[in-house]
Amino acid sequence: MAATPTPSLQRLHLTAVGGSIMHNLALALHKSGAHVTGSDDEIFEPAKSRLQAAGLLPVAEGWFPEKITADLDAVIVGMHARADNPELLRAQELGLRVYSFPEFIYEASKDKQRIVIGGSHGKTSITSLILHVLRYHGRKFDYAVGAQLEGFDLMVQLTEDAPIIIIEGDEYLSSPIDRRPKFHLYQHHIGVISGISWDHINVFPTEEIYREQFKIFAEMTPKAGTLIYDQDDEQVQLVTVPSHPDVHYIGYGPHEHVIKDGKTFLLNKKDEKVPVQVFGEHNLRNISAAKEVCKQLGIKGKSFYEALATFKGAARRLELVAEGDDSVVYKDFAHAPSKLKATATAFKKQFPKRRLVACLELHTFSSLNPAFLPQYAHTFNAPDVAVVYFNPHVLEHKRLPPLAPEQVAQAFGRPDLQVFTDSKQLANFLHEQDWHDANLLMMSSGTFDGLDLKQLAAEVVN
Repeated sequence: MAATPTPSLQRLHLTAVGGSIMHNLALALHKSGAHVTGSDDEIFEPAKSRLQAAGLLPVAEGWFPEKITADLDAVIVGMHARADNPELLRAQELGLRVYSFPEFIYEASKDKQRIVIGGSHGKTSITSLILHVLRYHGRKFDYAVGAQLEGFDLMVQLTEDAPIIIIEGDEYLSSPIDRRPKFHLYQHHIGVISGISWDHINVFPTEEIYREQFKIFAEMTPKAGTLIYDQDDEQVQLVTVPSHPDVHYIGYGPHEHVIKDGKTFLLNKKDEKVPVQVFGEHNLRNISAAKEVCKQLGIKGKSFYEALATFKGAARRLELVAEGDDSVVYKDFAHAPSKLKATATAFKKQFPKRRLVACLELHTFSSLNPAFLPQYAHTFNAPDVAVVYFNPHVLEHKRLPPLAPEQVAQAFGRPDLQVFTDSKQLANFLHEQDWHDANLLMMSSGTFDGLDLKQLAAEVVN
């Protein structure tokens, strides 16, 4: 049996085990030899099947305070739970150690060098780039990342012998009883801030409050630590002023490159062309950030580029769905204003001679909030045909006021914006387009209410 990275924490219960990151943590702990149990009031695929295969799926959905017993070493609470969760209350009553996800990751990596990737956008891509390069060169490392990455079984890995851990540092809240941003709890040695663009309006009601969280993160960089940041981002510049003489500050910009026939090539110090499978200025910045981190970990330029050639990108981040002779279909996780603008602009620059039809689904609390909607002004100007979709039922579920299509078009500052609230009408609109010398880009953290993208993509490229 493998040794756990936290020998004092052998018996663990995860409340809200069905979450994306939480079920991965459960599987990682089980793999390391810990005794793991869990509960949740709803568990969806793929978490359900993965937990079941490992023998960790709860017998019934719901909260069961009787599972919280004095012989547990700790309870780990996910964000899906509420402060009055009966299991959490029982753990507190018994005086058990209660961890949020980030608190536990820190506890499990106290003796490792911690590299934390923060930023409103790009952090998953930067983290996955670093992991890809480290694995390519056979380095030992642990990790915690917010997306399922190609070639990695889990989103979390915790071992006893890895000297470093790479952590995607989310700025969202740590747990229902800990209102601190996750990335404040990891106590990084090497930190990255990839960009700052106001998000999570339900938690950070003003741009200033949101930006302050990154300032706190920057100032947590310890003596002899390193802070790597996007030197061209105006919001980042406000929080990364080199004010501590004992901290190593490294600014970066987009990697030098050329685009030829829809393909991107990096230029190294010898002006040699290095082909890569990702594109767009935001990804060129992500590559620069990852290169600086890898340099700090002892991986030099030549070795970095060698590994990069086989990097296909993070899942759902500018992911190729289908490709034809004169058209391509991509999907992307973009939903926040900065991500939308970066992705749509990059796509148009990569294929300047083709017509671009781009669809955005408003799906998150911030994106559907009338107070936040003006942040999208002129972020969707790059496509030739711009389409926005949202489901009115999602507004009801999030207890937000109704949105009129005219209100959305006005907020985006684009009178010709096509706005749909019915996924079938959206599908019909897309089916009717002329796809000769045209590309399709679908952007959402959701699914466009089950739109069959593979079928649509097959029509586009044929």
